[in-house]
Amino acid sequence: MTTPDTCRRSALGTLLGAPLALAAAGASVPSTSAAAEAATGARAPRVRGPEVYMGLDQRELDDAYDQRVWAPNRDTVTRRMDNTCDEARRRLGEPLRRAYGDKPVEGLDLFRTDRPNAPIQLYIHGGAWRSNTARDHAYPAETVVRAGAHFIAIDFDNVNGTDGSLFPMVDQVRRAIAWTYRNAKGFGGDPERLYVSGRSSGSHLGACAAITDWKAFGLPVDAVKGYVLQSGMYDLRGPRLSQRSSYVKFTDEMEHELSPQRHLARIGAPLVVLWGSDDSPEFQRQGRDFTAALQKAGRPVQGILCNGYNHYEMAESFANPYGPVGRAALEQMKLARA
Repeated sequence: MTTPDTCRRSALGTLLGAPLALAAAGASVPSTSAAAEAATGARAPRVRGPEVYMGLDQRELDDAYDQRVWAPNRDTVTRRMDNTCDEARRRLGEPLRRAYGDKPVEGLDLFRTDRPNAPIQLYIHGGAWRSNTARDHAYPAETVVRAGAHFIAIDFDNVNGTDGSLFPMVDQVRRAIAWTYRNAKGFGGDPERLYVSGRSSGSHLGACAAITDWKAFGLPVDAVKGYVLQSGMYDLRGPRLSQRSSYVKFTDEMEHELSPQRHLARIGAPLVVLWGSDDSPEFQRQGRDFTAALQKAGRPVQGILCNGYNHYEMAESFANPYGPVGRAALEQMKLARA
């Protein structure tokens, strides 16, 4: 079931309402430069190129996979999240660092709760597959820890360090989850209450975790009890045709094997899929289509449209137990808000 989250309406909705409405109607979406020209009264009509994907020409498709086009307050929100990371470390203490593999990057930042045998929330960061670290994603830690769960942010290679392949990144995320399950009791965690969340490209990696055969890792098939995925990509055809192919070396095998929407029969754990009304049109479509496909396949899923949130505001809402992502994660773990 798709339900709206109506906690607030930002001014961004007014700024981007027209482009989003056009996208929803299947019309062409004006670029930021076109919007600026319209605002100033300048006339510089753009001739649309041939359709590349989903009614979009190349420029429109590239814009649809570039969140900077749709979130003019990106830098402000990012600074707030950076500050929240610092405050979480100040109040909770520096996280424990644990290695799940042999490479220096293959580590976990673990913020422990003081409750015994507590559930575990594993967070997979975003960054267009090519940037960010676990340390940049401590901002949800206090919300999760105060509610009574351990919070773990995963580090892994970015695609620039894997010769353009997403396969090693997916493997690292899977191994991090497996390590956490096996070692949970050692840090006071309950391996039978292990949950995974992701942001943006991290939601793609999280969805790839959801199609994993955990028996191949020596774990029970239901090792992960649920996933909360925000503003993600679940079929790689669109990203492959966009400017993201300039740094991801997509292949037919990669597109198929790492498109979770094409492997719905492998998904057993419940999913919560969220997207913002001010996400880019393609990220909105990805969330809607993945939710609809899961529903049609009879898989346990809740789709949530979050009104008034752009891509970065969606991520920030994980730091708020009453924000859409924070609320969804705590409810899935059956924890009360602190």
